[in-house]
Order: sequence, then C-alpha cells, then structure tokens
Amino acid sequence: MSSDRIEQNVVFATTHWSAVLQAGRPDAPEAARALTELCRVYWYPLYAYVRRQGFDVPTAQDLTQDFFAKMLEKNYVGIADRKRGQFRWFLLTAFKCFLANEWDRTRAQKRGGGVASISLDGMTAEERYRAEPADTLTADQIYDRRWALDLLDRARRRLREEYQAAGKAQRLVQLEPFLSGGELKTNYALAAQELGLSEAAMRQESHRFKKRFGQLLREEVTQTVTQPDEVAEELRYLIDVVCRWGGMG
Repeated sequence: MSSDRIEQNVVFATTHWSAVLQAGRPDAPEAARALTELCRVYWYPLYAYVRRQGFDVPTAQDLTQDFFAKMLEKNYVGIADRKRGQFRWFLLTAFKCFLANEWDRTRAQKRGGGVASISLDGMTAEERYRAEPADTLTADQIYDRRWALDLLDRARRRLREEYQAAGKAQRLVQLEPFLSGGELKTNYALAAQELGLSEAAMRQESHRFKKRFGQLLREEVTQTVTQPDEVAEELRYLIDVVCRWGGMG
C-alpha cells in the first residue's frame, strides 16, 4: 500500500461519519464527544432550515435541540450507511423525518427523556438568521448555504489561528483580502510595502496563503463525506452553492 493510501485511510478513520457511528452506540466512550461535535457544527444550518419552514423562534429552538437529543435516544445514527451520500444529506433527511413524524410527540413528553439536552444559544442563532437572505431561498437552499459558508468559515478560522500562532498576525491582515478575490481591490505593491517585501514575493506569499486555505477547506470537506472519492464532488457542490447563494465576506 502506498504512503498516500495509508495517509488517506488515516484521515477517513477520524471523519464526522466515524463520529456519527460512534454516537449511535450509547456504550461507546466517544459517543458524548461525537454528539457534541455534531451539534456544534450542524445545529445552526438545521435551525435556519426550520426557521425558514415558518416555525417561530421558541419552536425552532425546541425542535433543533430535541432532534439532536433524539438522535441518541432513538438511535437515528444507527441506521446511517457509510456507503450512501454525504453526511449533510443524511442529517437533513433525518431531520425532515423527525419534523414530519416525531416533533409533536417529543414536545408532549418530558424534555430529553433521560437523554442529556443540548444547550443551544437561541439568541445568537436568531441574530444570525436575521442576516440570511430574506425570502429568496427555500429551507433546503438555506440549509445548504449555511453548510457551505460554515465550512468556509471553519477553514478560514483555522488559517488565522495558524498564522497567529506563528507570530504572523500582521502578515495575516495583509493577506486575508486576497482570499476572497481581493486582487481586484487590493494593490500587491502596497501590501508588499506594508510587509517589507517585493511585489513578486508578495504574490508568492499570497499564492501560498490561498493554497493553504484550499488544503484546510479540503480537510473540512473530507470530514463530511463517506468515501475519499467523494471529496472533489462535494467541493464542486460547495463552490456552486456559494456562487449561487452568497459567498465569503
């Protein structure tokens, strides 16, 4: 087996899909952490989805929280098939089933049913939701938009953390505008002067910066698919979503 194949297998051994399957086993030591990670990453896209369906704020908060609690109680993730579809598709499909068949019964019962409830910051969620396109997107589209933008945000945040940890905060300030097409707005020569670099060196630095961002974004996307050969397809879909329904700031 080649070193590339070995590395690829290591990466896919620790994806969100793995976390999903662990969360489906109550006796798994990583179950609680896996569910927490799922909630952290995906709670807002689901909240935005249910708000766009027309539910009010308190109901949207209840439904989103109850869904994640029910994922363990009813073992929704136990039926997950690693060979079918991306994680975002599985999660939204499960959420739709929950909304159609179980939310009224869930609300009528004592919250949690012995499963620890999940704390969601409802005010922050609603503040974010007010910034979404008013009436131009369907619930499914707004879910995909938030999934894509949150992936981009996580990759960008990791890139910032890397530069700050390396003591390159000033360089980060000059490079970030280039990440979202800033070449059209920002002068390479001016940015180079701020950093004490030649314009050619500035262009090379910008190229490395964007390449690293691409690597981090690929890592984030890798966490959301079931097979290595799905990464490129999911990246194309992410780019298509961002181009159609709104991109990075």
